[in-house]
Amino acid sequence: MAGQGGVLVCASGQVLEGGKGVRFGVLAFGDKATGFVVRHKGVVYAYLNRCAHVPIELDWAEGEFFESSGVYLMCSTHGAIYVPESGFCAGGPCKGARLRPIGVREEDGQIYWEPDEFIQPPVA
Repeated sequence: MAGQGGVLVCASGQVLEGGKGVRFGVLAFGDKATGFVVRHKGVVYAYLNRCAHVPIELDWAEGEFFESSGVYLMCSTHGAIYVPESGFCAGGPCKGARLRPIGVREEDGQIYWEPDEFIQPPVA
C-alpha cells in the first residue's frame, strides 16, 4: 500500500532499536532486489540490500544486519562494516564506499519507503 508517495514497509513497532531489520521487495536499476529498514539511535534508515564490495545481500539470516555490538551494519560474506546513519563503509574490503540509501519516513506508527529514479516498487 502506498501513502503520500511512499510504499508501506511495516508498522513502526516491528523495527526495534539495534534489532532485526525488515526486508522489502524493490526493483533496483530494473532488477529484482530487496531493500531493508533498521532503527539506530531512534531513527529509521533504509538501504538497498547489496554490499558495496560485491553485489550480494548483507544479512546473514533474514533481517540480521547489525554486527554483535549493534553499532554497525555488517556484510555477512566479507565482513564489511557500515555506519547505520550514512551507509558509509567504515572498514573491510570496500572502505570508503557506501550502501545505496533508500528514502524512508516514519509516520502515524508506520514506516514507508520512497521510490526514486533507480529504486522502484516491484511489479505485482
